[in-house]
Amino acid sequence: MKEIYSTSPISGKTYSVPRDSKLDELNSFINSNKKRKIVAVQGLGFVGTAMSLVVANSDKDEYAVVGIDQSSEHSYWKIEDINNGICPISSSDPLISEYYKNAHMKGNFYATSEPKAFSYADVIIIDINLDVSKFKDKNGDIETFDVPLEGFKSAIKSIGNNCKEDVLILVETTVPPGTCKKIVYPILVESLKLRGLSIDKFKLGHSYERVMPGPNYINSIKNFYRVYSGIDDESADAVEMFLRTVISTDEYPLTRLKTTESTEMAKVLENSYRAMNISFAIEWSRFAENSGVNLYEVVDAIRLRPTHSNLMYPGIGVGGYCLTKDPLMASWASKEFFGLESGLQSSVKAVENNDKMPMFCFDFVSNILKSHDKETTSIGLLGVAYGPGIGDTRFSPVEDFYNRLSAHFDNIKCQDPFVPIWTELNLEIETCLETFLVNSFDILIVTTGHRDYLNNDFIYELIGRSSKEMIIIDTVGLLDLHKLPTHFYQNKNFYVLGVGHYEK
Repeated sequence: MKEIYSTSPISGKTYSVPRDSKLDELNSFINSNKKRKIVAVQGLGFVGTAMSLVVANSDKDEYAVVGIDQSSEHSYWKIEDINNGICPISSSDPLISEYYKNAHMKGNFYATSEPKAFSYADVIIIDINLDVSKFKDKNGDIETFDVPLEGFKSAIKSIGNNCKEDVLILVETTVPPGTCKKIVYPILVESLKLRGLSIDKFKLGHSYERVMPGPNYINSIKNFYRVYSGIDDESADAVEMFLRTVISTDEYPLTRLKTTESTEMAKVLENSYRAMNISFAIEWSRFAENSGVNLYEVVDAIRLRPTHSNLMYPGIGVGGYCLTKDPLMASWASKEFFGLESGLQSSVKAVENNDKMPMFCFDFVSNILKSHDKETTSIGLLGVAYGPGIGDTRFSPVEDFYNRLSAHFDNIKCQDPFVPIWTELNLEIETCLETFLVNSFDILIVTTGHRDYLNNDFIYELIGRSSKEMIIIDTVGLLDLHKLPTHFYQNKNFYVLGVGHYEK
């Protein structure tokens, strides 16, 4: 059998994926935490790991947390990093590393790929991926889409095949409305029946995560409003009791909805609204470009009106795990589970428009280069993560933009303070800004709005010392125009996506 290896993008270490069971290690962890309640978290991604840390650091109850993930080359590294004293998340939030250190010192956070871990859990939290498959035509229009549930169902079965009969199961994964009652509950009931266990004792609830993997990563879980529900009143009560032990509910009261369909819909509605807001801004950014208008100052003026304070700025596009799929997931559920033949057409169109933004950004850059009529030999990208202050590159709009650039240019270098390895493209990324900017670039493009760029005077000093021929393109409206050397706006060497022209 071929050996399988898993390499950590955080520590750079390569681990051999074990062929044999590690039940002895799991049992040792459980035995050393006999006085604590056991919480199993299924999925050690950006949500599951952060939730694990918050639970392990609860100041209202004593928990031992077992994080469970797959033993594959893409995910096993998280297990080894966690168990070897390495925090598996790179973030601008210092609480992430602080919470990890606390849990590691207390010995109440352990990671495994053993499904047997579910058998010890008093509470099981589901934080696994549920993707949407998009099928597009050559113009980037979405022709069809689907929500493949096979992997999700398999994950639920692994819980049902191992869990206690009186366990609390809390679904945090964003799912199509109707999933808890139409998918999760029947699978659990069938699995428990096959094991000869009661089907009347387990509790099932839904409380969607609102995790924001930036500078407020931990607080977006611990100190933020939560919506929750249960498949019945007893389940909802159990969810509430648990959440009160990990969330600051005195300052951020919980909101209880009547059904799991309600909370499932609340999550995808939240993200669909935001996706449509961004799509709206994208459309107007193109208008601003062609009409010579600075859309940023227009939006700033409008935002002074309280009813319009959340109007979005333009940018390179939408990324991350939620906004790129949740509106489609909602539309899919409306047809598959509830018989709405037309689906949610406006929501689907918003995703389609947002997905096209990197293409528009590439055209924007291409037109600038054509207007300068100069040979381009080196390009630098500042930021590859999908958003500011995070190390998450999943569905980053920068990936599509980079791929379009690399089809035309050979020498492209990337920098990101939170991404040492761009997993999707298997690229090493420079994390030190000063080291990166020592390179002499023909074009420097800001592609992620990290605060490190905005607050770092070194970038402006370096631009000031650079050749007047270097072109700066800001695709996210981040850099301070007034800090840039005069020649950049006088010689039209500085461009901002969504700004038709710049006057001093």
